[in-house]
Amino acid sequence: MADTTFFHDASSRPERRGLRDRVYDLVLDLLLDSGIEPGTRLSIEAVARDLHVSPTPVREALVQLERTGLVTREAHKGYRVAPPIAGEQLEALFDARIVLEGGATALAARDPERVVPVLERALAEHVAMTRRVREAGHDREMPVDLIREYFVVDWAFHHRIFEEARNPFLTDMSEAISTRVHRMRQTVRTGVSDAEDAVAEHRAVIDAVRIGPEAAAAAMREHVEKVRERSRRDAVHGS
Repeated sequence: MADTTFFHDASSRPERRGLRDRVYDLVLDLLLDSGIEPGTRLSIEAVARDLHVSPTPVREALVQLERTGLVTREAHKGYRVAPPIAGEQLEALFDARIVLEGGATALAARDPERVVPVLERALAEHVAMTRRVREAGHDREMPVDLIREYFVVDWAFHHRIFEEARNPFLTDMSEAISTRVHRMRQTVRTGVSDAEDAVAEHRAVIDAVRIGPEAAAAAMREHVEKVRERSRRDAVHGS
């Protein structure tokens, strides 16, 4: 059986500069495309041929993506698209986010004069990206690259909080959480349909940081819980 062709657009061919990162982004785009089914085999040779690159950067990208849970590797069979995160796994992910992000926000809020300007800049980027999403419309045909850009900017607000907590262990844990959020968004597209809600909730977190650690942690926990509720609804509607 011939290998599946994954990339049909010649413009997908990556530049040599930053080749490994570009290949990673292109394969991630592929996985975020709702048209690819869980269990689909990802042939290193086929992907490399489509991108006009050697198999090495493709193999490296798939190794990275295996850590996120977006793909799985079977001995002697290669890589496949992983099933979407749902059910008990989805609940466990949000439980972990509430614990980690609530604590990180409390730590960051100990120095509001330093942290608030950082978060205001992150929110401004989120607002600008939300405007682009709104202009593109909320249909299922929204470009995959725009969806990915939105996810990056949305998560950047959360990432800044982890950074401003000034705790290297929490920063490491945030990377593990962010990859699982990517996996959740493989099929649960709340990050686009609830963009306006997310902006308002991020603003509430900044306002709470100005008050103090306890209020900041509560605002972040409330935000994550609301994202959980929207994710549950999307999971039901998408099933």
